[in-house]
Amino acid sequence: MSGKQILKKFLIWRIKHVNERVFVGALAIVSGIAAGLVAVVIKNSVHFIQEFLKGWFSSETENVLFIFYPIIGITLAVIIVLYLIKQKVGHGIPTVLHSISRTKGEIKRHNMFSSIVTSALTVGFGGSVGLEGPTVATGGAYGSSIGKLFHLKYKQIILLLGCASTGAMAAIFKAPVAAIVFALEVIMLDLTMASLVPLLLASASAVITSYLFMGQNVLYPVVLTHAFRISEIHWFVILGIFTGLLSVYFTKMYMFTARIFKRIKSWIWKLIFGGLVLGILIFLMPSLYGEGYEVINGALGGEYEHLFENTFYYNSQSDFIAIILAFVMILFFKVIATSVTFNAGGVGGIFAPSLFLGSNLGLMFSVVINKFGWSTSHTNFALVGMAGTIAGIIHAPLTAIFLIAEITGGYTLFLPLMIVAAISYATVRIFTSNSVYTKQLAEKGELMTHNADKNMLSMMKIDSMVEKNFLTISENASLGDLVKTISKSSRTIYVVIDDENVLKGIVWLDHVKHIMFKPELYDTTFVKDLMYMPKEIVERNMTVHQVAEMFENSHHFNLPVVENGKYLGFVSRATVFSNYRKKMKHFSND
Repeated sequence: MSGKQILKKFLIWRIKHVNERVFVGALAIVSGIAAGLVAVVIKNSVHFIQEFLKGWFSSETENVLFIFYPIIGITLAVIIVLYLIKQKVGHGIPTVLHSISRTKGEIKRHNMFSSIVTSALTVGFGGSVGLEGPTVATGGAYGSSIGKLFHLKYKQIILLLGCASTGAMAAIFKAPVAAIVFALEVIMLDLTMASLVPLLLASASAVITSYLFMGQNVLYPVVLTHAFRISEIHWFVILGIFTGLLSVYFTKMYMFTARIFKRIKSWIWKLIFGGLVLGILIFLMPSLYGEGYEVINGALGGEYEHLFENTFYYNSQSDFIAIILAFVMILFFKVIATSVTFNAGGVGGIFAPSLFLGSNLGLMFSVVINKFGWSTSHTNFALVGMAGTIAGIIHAPLTAIFLIAEITGGYTLFLPLMIVAAISYATVRIFTSNSVYTKQLAEKGELMTHNADKNMLSMMKIDSMVEKNFLTISENASLGDLVKTISKSSRTIYVVIDDENVLKGIVWLDHVKHIMFKPELYDTTFVKDLMYMPKEIVERNMTVHQVAEMFENSHHFNLPVVENGKYLGFVSRATVFSNYRKKMKHFSND
């Protein structure tokens, strides 16, 4: 008996004997376990590579190998992508968001292993990015594949994808509640009773799997020795503004770097340029190497010695000015190192860099305050700083609050976490409405939000709505030719094109009725004298949301569709509305 036959028999048995919600719950557990194992494999792979490459380095001296490690890792990752996988490997969470909005939750199967290998090589050899994004994408690929394997409906596949993504975050940070909030806030899942239970099951099973196979958290357990004092509230307000501005710098620099690398056409030159820039930065500041959790954990303990390890300024760590300069340089260049890693061809995520920036900004802020006579907790400010950058860079203030609360094992810092996350997020929104995750998707109209109308429109495609039963005519044709065309058409719009099918204009029946029955004009009046070019023309690559706005603003019922000026057909207001209603009806069934 073949595998397909066994699966078919199982599905028939399941339909007869197992409730659908129970079955989805069971698959959520499987997805959570798979995501937990993915987290274990990626983390352990990177740990092994890094220990092999630099475990023997002396912390008191610089090492020239830091220059070469990153370019080797990124080269290996790029070669694997180009010559083995032969398909684009996404950077994590944007891959999941794109699959939800454009491919009905389907993530290509190579994502079940490609991100594991490429991100492990990128980060293991020093790429200054995180592993959370690739872990989420890989977990999501498993969730999507499980849903497809058992022939689940679209909404259930999306739910399993979300469960696996939730499980990935929960497994990494041992923070199951924050992971669920992350799924709701970043992955944009809708919270219903039908989705909540599977998310809880996936999150819990992923954490248990991670505890069994990985043990120690990436962030060490933090014991708060200083409670929040209301007298410090103004410092947290200022920190919220600073984390917001740092988040804006991250987003702008990331996009700026992407534009620079787009000008470099050859992937080899991108690799060489990016790899060398990254290698030099890591040689000068080795704390930029990899994810940076050693530095983050040091900051949470109020320590900054890691910033000086393997550097030529190792002996300056007792000088206050040198300490502040080290902080400023690490914050400034971490953003560049992360951006360069991505654009040179490395694979990774931005969650760990966000934590890195926030913890070090918070610690630096506390060090400065203490230097001038005030007494504050370095640990508290490092923790709250992380919440600020997660809220600002990832646009996830609730995730930031609950993640730090779970890491600290309580709600002692809940008020400052809320203040800093809110102020940071509000500061960022002044300058940009989208995060690094969502900016490119939003520009393409592919971003899913909690706005049901926009979601439905983003899932619709222009190609499926183009009507082609409009007759065409040359601009040099006579009125007599036009009358013959009108007699053959069931439409009231006639498309004027040239020999290369380029749209030149349109003719409305209402505009020629008064001369249609004047034979004396048939040979002396031409189509080019009767046509006009509409102001609103739909480009094939436009989103349906943009088209809907064009209908709203123009009050037309039909709009021509072109691609590079060439006529394709028409899209009608009625077709868009009809497709929208069908989508809404389909997704309203929970």
